[in-house]
Amino acid sequence: MNALLHHRVDGPTDAPVLVLGPSLGTSLSVWDPQVPALAERYRVVRWDLPGHGGSPAALLPAGSTVADLGQLVLGLVDTLGVGSFAYAGVSLGGAVGTWLAAHRPSRVESLALVCSSARFGEPGPWLERAGRVRADGTGPLAATAPERWFTPAFTDSGALVAGRLAADHLSVDPEAYAVCCEVLAVLDLRADLARVTAPTLVVGGREDRVTPPAHARALADGIRDAHLVELPRAAHLAGVERPGAVLDALRAHLGLPRPRGTAVRRAVLGDAHVDRAAARTTPFTARFQEFITRYAWGEIWAGDVLDRRTRSCITLTALVAGGHKDELALHVRAAVRNGLTPEEIGEVLLQSAVYCGVPAANSAFAVADRVLTELTELTELGELGESGAGADDKGPGMERPGGLGNRPGDPRTRKDS
Repeated sequence: MNALLHHRVDGPTDAPVLVLGPSLGTSLSVWDPQVPALAERYRVVRWDLPGHGGSPAALLPAGSTVADLGQLVLGLVDTLGVGSFAYAGVSLGGAVGTWLAAHRPSRVESLALVCSSARFGEPGPWLERAGRVRADGTGPLAATAPERWFTPAFTDSGALVAGRLAADHLSVDPEAYAVCCEVLAVLDLRADLARVTAPTLVVGGREDRVTPPAHARALADGIRDAHLVELPRAAHLAGVERPGAVLDALRAHLGLPRPRGTAVRRAVLGDAHVDRAAARTTPFTARFQEFITRYAWGEIWAGDVLDRRTRSCITLTALVAGGHKDELALHVRAAVRNGLTPEEIGEVLLQSAVYCGVPAANSAFAVADRVLTELTELTELGELGESGAGADDKGPGMERPGGLGNRPGDPRTRKDS
């Protein structure tokens, strides 16, 4: 068969090759959050499952197995003139990588398995799903896909991202989807794990209901010297829900340096914000994200002349002057994380009123009042993270500042002043 899997290639033509495999019901776009960074050092080859994205459904006839998918990937890389390659895959795409590493070890230099498994449960449910899709199409499954793929919190906050992926699901050829389900029904790679010799990373989401953490642990236990990373606040598509964390794990596994400033940015703004920013990154915005991480957070915020409390005061003042309300809310939270009390934040805003104007400070007080009230309520409910910025915004190594629950002498004013 001469037809190839639909694919996309990013990165330098002379760089080492990294092949990325997708999950059932998704397309190669499932790797969008990580590709801009990975393509700086790798020639990244992404592919679509048969009947998904742009791949012809006929590539995977009824009765196929994971070995047939593996052969399709080999046919693709052979056509591209690729010898050996690093491989990372999500779910079914990860299982394809496991098969390749076990049966074609000379081709796979390293392996990363994200929310994958050596055996995806009993055959019955997969065969039942195949029958439903043949009868009703992919519409009913696409409608419930976000519930299977993401935590409830992300389904709400990342609705646009979840919606785009659900649209990919809806476009899948029903017969090809059903055949993939049948591949999963008979897939059992447990005996192959001991044959994998490539350096292996296993990433699991602690809230993954499709491949629960026990599946990731079984992979890590079965593959010699495999490294296991379990991600909190992540379900089945962890690379979409926690894109920065998955990218960091891949960087470490592949020996790639993290951009200067990543740790500082996470410590000041919180993991949740940085992960959301990474999830929204596109090839068009990737250079800007890299720019602000490297220069703003890797140089200015990382400097040792001013401490972070002082830098927060300066940043709040600059945002008041510029009228940047969304960024101001973000940096009020960051200021609390950096140890400023509500009283100190109020003093900064009062000082800003003198030099930036009362109207600008008036709006700033309203923003800060809302943010600090939210943080106070979280404290009273016992939901404030150790960073002092909310359960979803935990910054590493930061102590909780005091005073959020009781703010005597608070100098903040109302918006109608």
